[in-house]
Amino acid sequence: MPSVDGTKPSRVRRTETRSGIAADAIAVGAIIAQGRPVILKGAASDWPLVRAGRTSPSAAAAMLREADGGRPVIVYVGDPAIRGRFHYTPDGTAMNFTSERAALGAVLDRLLALPDSDETVSLYVGSTDLDLFLPGLRDGNDIVPCDGTFADHSPLASIWIGNRTIAATHWDMSNNLAVCVAGHRRFTLFPPDQASNLYPGPIDPTPAGQVVSMVDLRKPDLERYPRFADALAVAEVADLSPGDVLIYPALWWHHVEALDGFNILVNYWWNSVPAYLDSPMTTLLHGLLSLRGRPDSEKQAWRAMFDHYLFGPHDTATGHLAPAVHGPLATLDPVTARRLRAMVAQKLNR
Repeated sequence: MPSVDGTKPSRVRRTETRSGIAADAIAVGAIIAQGRPVILKGAASDWPLVRAGRTSPSAAAAMLREADGGRPVIVYVGDPAIRGRFHYTPDGTAMNFTSERAALGAVLDRLLALPDSDETVSLYVGSTDLDLFLPGLRDGNDIVPCDGTFADHSPLASIWIGNRTIAATHWDMSNNLAVCVAGHRRFTLFPPDQASNLYPGPIDPTPAGQVVSMVDLRKPDLERYPRFADALAVAEVADLSPGDVLIYPALWWHHVEALDGFNILVNYWWNSVPAYLDSPMTTLLHGLLSLRGRPDSEKQAWRAMFDHYLFGPHDTATGHLAPAVHGPLATLDPVTARRLRAMVAQKLNR
C-alpha cells in the first residue's frame, strides 16, 4: 500500500490472519459478526484448482476448460496505458476500457499468450456465475461453512480470471468470502465510515455496477483529494497467496490488485437477512429524490425521524403502542413486507 507520497510506508496495518482452519471448519457467521476482515491462511489449499494453479497457469486453465459450459463470457479489455486499473477516462465522461463477449477457451488462450507485465493489455473476466458458466467446477472446489450460513442464505459464487488488473476501491452490499485460487492478490480494505474520505465517484454510470473511489491508490493526488490521507491511516492490507481465504463484512470498501500474469479468484457473496427485505440502495436513491434538496433544518429534522424509526432500538418506535396498531412498524415478515412495498409503490406512482 502506498503512503501519501507514493512511497512504501514503514508501517502497514495488516489484516488479521488465522492459520490451521480447514475449508470445512469455517464459521463465517462468527467472523462476520466481529465486524472486521480476517484471512484464513491456506484454508482452500486442498482445492484441485488451487493445486493446478500452483503447477502452472496452463494447468489451471486446463481445469477451467474441462468445466466450461459453453456460454460466452464477458471479457473486459484495457489499453496498456491504463496499467491494469479499470476506471474512468481522465475527464470522467466514459470508461477507460471496452467489453466484449468471447468463448472462455479463447480468453484463456489470449491470457496465456500475454507477457507477464503491467505494461501489456489488461484483460479480465469478472464476476462470472460459477454454476452457470462452469457447471461442476465446485465439485471439489467449494467452501461449505460449518455453521450452516450458506445453507440458510445461499451465496452467489463467482469467478474472476485475468492478468495484472486492478479493481478500483469500491464497496458491495453483501458479505464476501474470497478465495485466492491462482496467482497472488492484494486487498486494501477501508471501514465503511471512510466513505467520504474515499471520494466516491458517480452513482451512474459506474465501471462495473458499484460506485468506485476516484482516488488512484497507487499515486493518490492529495491536493485534489486531501481527506484520502485519513482513509489511508485506517486502511489495512490483506496479501493473499493461492489457497488463502479472505472474509469481510458488507459495505467494507476494498481495492483489489491481481499481482501476477495469470490470476483466478473465486468469491461468495451473501447477506444473512430474509429475502423479502429490500435493498438499502433503493432507500438511498429515493432519499436523493425526496430529501437532498430540502432546507438543512428540514434535513436535520428528518435525520431525527430516521433515528427514531430506523436506526434506534426497535421498541423505541413501538414500545408505547398496542400491537394491534403497529401497522408498518410491526416486525417484518413476507406479508408485512408486501404491504409496505405496495404502500411505497402507491406513493411513488402518484
